[in-house]
Amino acid sequence: MKYFFVAGESSGDLHASRLMKELLKIDERAEFMFLGGDKMSRYAGTPIVHCREMAMMGLVNILRNIRRLAKIRRIAQQSVLKFAPDRVILVDYAGFNLGFAKFVKTHLPDTEVDFYIAPKLWASRSWRITKIRNYVDRMFTIFPFETAYFARKGYMVDYVGNPSVDAIASYRKRILDREAFCKAHNLDGRKIVLLMAGSRPSEVRDCLPLMVEVAQHYPDYQFVLAAAPNLKLDFYNKILAKCKGRDFLTVLQNCTYEVMELAYAGIINSGTATLEAALFGLPQVVVYKVFAGRLAMALKPLFIRTKYVSLVNIIPRREVVKELLGHQFTIKNTMSELDRLLNDGDYRSEMVAGYEQVRSLLGPGGAPKRLARKIFE
Repeated sequence: MKYFFVAGESSGDLHASRLMKELLKIDERAEFMFLGGDKMSRYAGTPIVHCREMAMMGLVNILRNIRRLAKIRRIAQQSVLKFAPDRVILVDYAGFNLGFAKFVKTHLPDTEVDFYIAPKLWASRSWRITKIRNYVDRMFTIFPFETAYFARKGYMVDYVGNPSVDAIASYRKRILDREAFCKAHNLDGRKIVLLMAGSRPSEVRDCLPLMVEVAQHYPDYQFVLAAAPNLKLDFYNKILAKCKGRDFLTVLQNCTYEVMELAYAGIINSGTATLEAALFGLPQVVVYKVFAGRLAMALKPLFIRTKYVSLVNIIPRREVVKELLGHQFTIKNTMSELDRLLNDGDYRSEMVAGYEQVRSLLGPGGAPKRLARKIFE
C-alpha cells in the first residue's frame, strides 16, 4: 500500500519511524511519502518537508511564521493529491494535522485517514472532537485513560500502547560503556544533572538561560544539555553565547537516552521527555516558561482542563514530580527542588516508586507492531 505520513516534531519523527519499520515487515509493497525528520528518512528517503521547518508553538510564533506554514500546507496538499495514498497517517501535531485531515477527506474521500497520538482534548480544546468525528477514520491513542475519555464523546479509539515504552526497551537491549561514553564526550567523574529545554525554538529560548544560571551554582556536579535532534547546534550556541555561566554546561546531541541513563537528576521542560525520564527512573523537576507567567497561571483553569501538565503526573492523576510552571519557574525555586533531588534520599525513592505506577498504567510494549498490524489489516 501507499502511506502518506505527517510528523511535525522530533518526537513524532521517532514514533513514525518505528511504525514505518514495522509496516515494512508486513507490507512488502509499502511506499512512503512524508513530512518528517531524519529518523523517518532511514526507511522512506527524503522528506518533502523536514520537521525542523514545522516545529513552532504558541500563537505569537505561529503568526510570525504564517507564510511559511501556508507554504508547507500547500506543499503537503499538492503532494498528497499527486501521491494518491491508500492511507494517510497523521502523527500528533494536531494544529496542522486536523486541517490536513479535512483537506484529504474533501479531495480524496476514499483514502483512509488514521491519527496516531491523539490530540490532548482532555487537557484543552475539546471542541476539536467535531473535526475528529468528521475527518478522521481511526484514532490510535498512547495513553490508557484516553479510551474512556473519547467514549464519553461518542468516538471510539484504539489504545495501542505507549511508544516511549518501546523506544526505551529497544535502547536498553544494548549495554552502555559508561567509561567510554564519558571519555568520548569529555565528562568527568562528577554526578550528571541532565537539562532538557524542549524541542521547539521558542521553548529553548525561554528555558535555557535560566537553566544555565542554575547550573553555575553547583560546581560539584556536571550539567549536560541534551540538545533536541531537530535543532542545530549553532542555534544553541547563539543562545549560550549570551548566558552567564555557559562554561558550566556541556551540550550533547543525538545521545539523549545515554545521558538519561547516566544522569543522577534532571531539570526537564514539560513534554514527552518527562515521561521518558520517568521510564529511566531519573528523578526530575518539570519546568515550563510561558509569556506573562503569573497571568498565564491565573488563567490556566480557563484553557487547561487537567490539574497537572506533565505526563508523569497526568497518567497516575497525582503529583509524582514537582512542576514549576510560568512564574514559578525561577532560579530560587528550581534550586530548591534540585537540592531535594540531589540530597534527599527518601524524596528520590518516593519519586522512583511513583514511576513504577506510571509504568504499570502504560502497560506492556509493542505499540508500533500492534499499530502496524491494525493499519495494514
